[in-house]
Amino acid sequence: MKVLVIWRLLTVGGVNAGWRNRSIYFKNHGIDTEFLYTTDHGGLHIMQDIAPVYLTKDEKEIQKIIKDNCYDAIIIVDTGAAYKWVRKANFQGPVIVEARTPELIKLMPHVKSFKGIQPELIIVPSQYQKRIVSILTNNVPIEVIYNGVDTSFFRALMEEEIDFQSEPILPNDKKIIGWIGRLDKRKNWPMLLEIAKKIKNERDDIEIWVIGGAQSVQREEFTAAWQQEQLTDIIKWFPVIPYQQMPHVYAKIRQSGGCTLATTKSESFGNTFIESMTCGVPVVASRMMPVTELVVEGETGLLFRGQNVEDAVNQIYGIIDDPIRFQQMSQAAINRVQQHFSIQTVADAYVNLLKKIVQKGGEVNGEGEMR
Repeated sequence: MKVLVIWRLLTVGGVNAGWRNRSIYFKNHGIDTEFLYTTDHGGLHIMQDIAPVYLTKDEKEIQKIIKDNCYDAIIIVDTGAAYKWVRKANFQGPVIVEARTPELIKLMPHVKSFKGIQPELIIVPSQYQKRIVSILTNNVPIEVIYNGVDTSFFRALMEEEIDFQSEPILPNDKKIIGWIGRLDKRKNWPMLLEIAKKIKNERDDIEIWVIGGAQSVQREEFTAAWQQEQLTDIIKWFPVIPYQQMPHVYAKIRQSGGCTLATTKSESFGNTFIESMTCGVPVVASRMMPVTELVVEGETGLLFRGQNVEDAVNQIYGIIDDPIRFQQMSQAAINRVQQHFSIQTVADAYVNLLKKIVQKGGEVNGEGEMR
């Protein structure tokens, strides 16, 4: 079987990280995955060694790719324009839609109208996202399949395995708080700066690592605020860390007795949460869906109220100042991901769904099962 995944943004974020893991697993089950993007935002390096990648905005070229490659199925991820491309290419196979954008207004152009295409079903990465999508469409079944993480790649490294020579360099006698992701409105970096200011006023044994953001839309605003607030001593920014180095980043955070922090206002899933946990690093994040689907409060991390800076800081302290609790959470986090979010666990559901849809060309019910 050969499938094409169409998404407009080639980023280093969770969607592509998730698809990287899936495509490796799919290949072991006889499914070849190819990817079509319209815009590169620095993510090519995480995909190019895994599967063929097409990068073009040219509609005629896109139609030719679809016609020439005889795909058994096409998966469209949050790309409303793709329905027209698929229709004009006269693709006769099944089309699956993935809805990943958590903001209702931004998701609307991608699922409100399918422009003459009838998708077999819509796949979402969380129960929360299913609720969002169900508001916008009622004539296509919706199936929840969690993102999976490759637990042979993202894992709790032994001390002798850790690459201590590469950035970020682990300082002596500092607990590391990792903040990982894009610098944009949804990820809410201004709250991170407020948290950093409070911590800086209270203690000097914490360093915050901001990982990513080299091509983010608000990187210049972040840079200006980070410097103006005089936070360059407590916050160290690493705009580009190769994807292959991320297990070592998490390992250094764990080695320090630290945690990861998410200040995001909304998510459809949250790949960095499960990456962090499978590497043995507890998570601090807002108490909201779908975070509560991933992080077990008090067991694999701690959750704060809304966007409350003081509560967030207290939860961070609650992990890093209690070594016994840290160790318990670290092991519980590893166990949770292995049981619920390993690629073997979640990708099987996707593989079975694809095989049913392609082989039978049939209709699916609301639970994603064949009628």
